Amino acid sequence: MTDPHPEWAACIGRFQLFHDAQLALIREGLALAPRCAVLIGSAFQARSPRNPFTFQERVETIRLALSEAERARVDFLAIRDVFDEQRWVRQVRTAMAKLTGSDRTRVVLVGHRKDPTTEYLHDFPGWALHDIGRQGEIHGKALRAALFGGAWLEASLAAIADQVPASTAEFLRAWAQLPFLHKLREEWAELAQEHDKWAGAPYPPVFVTVDAVVRIADQVLLIRRGRAPGKGLLAMPGGFIEQRETAWQSALRELAEETGFELLPSEMEHALQAMRVFDHPDRSQRGRVITHAFYFDLGARMLPEIAGSDDAAEARWVPIAQLPALEEQFHDDHFHILDAFLGITKDV
Repeated sequence: MTDPHPEWAACIGRFQLFHDAQLALIREGLALAPRCAVLIGSAFQARSPRNPFTFQERVETIRLALSEAERARVDFLAIRDVFDEQRWVRQVRTAMAKLTGSDRTRVVLVGHRKDPTTEYLHDFPGWALHDIGRQGEIHGKALRAALFGGAWLEASLAAIADQVPASTAEFLRAWAQLPFLHKLREEWAELAQEHDKWAGAPYPPVFVTVDAVVRIADQVLLIRRGRAPGKGLLAMPGGFIEQRETAWQSALRELAEETGFELLPSEMEHALQAMRVFDHPDRSQRGRVITHAFYFDLGARMLPEIAGSDDAAEARWVPIAQLPALEEQFHDDHFHILDAFLGITKDV
């Protein structure tokens, strides 16, 4: 039920390739309330085919599509992916309270309940909900496929011209001159090939992986990925479980293969602090990937020599205090896995 006198409207989304349905959403918010907050998710993710545009670039595409009078009534908030529904809701509520100056501001949440990805619309008791309804058959993933799947920019823009504001097309022409489009198209093609391998499977595939969070004193062991997806990005050592392995055996094997780090199993067992499953459906661009992350704390000791090999182009020890500044360089949800064990962020 919509509040007849809201003070603020809130529109939540990733806005990765801003399109006409999203513009209609924001304008509906402006029609309902004097001011509108646009909360942009995945705000600190590394560039990827799923998240090709930075927070600031997405703000710019939205502002370009609005009139001057509309821009004066819109504020933008950066929302971090945390893959924890309750924590994410607290983050959104805290951001809105800071913006409006109160946690009792009358807010109307504007959106459309289309599928399980929009279940969050029900997670804000106290906020009115205004369902705008379906705004045509426009899907951000299909628009990104047109942009990254085509060989020629103008042909790609022509394919999406009737679904995006003219200002978005002009932004993309300018953005395409930057050194990102070619790399993103390459990664899109590699991901598409990987998805095609499983197209004939009787059921959608679910993959199982492991990751190792290894801490010594105030440093953590990271790799830089040597292959797509996420080539060149930071990650924890890890990979796919082999047929005859336990998750524990797989984690130790991947750790040794990718970094050369290897201790006696008994010593690793003593250092193990926690194991946690990360299974959010959107955590990986590969598809449905469930990972078992092992957190090892080896205390204060000399840092052993390491070297990147196998799928890792580089391995290095990184001070934990430096991790917040590196957030936008991490592959998929790896920063958030580190955050879960190490308590890096203090946003909520």
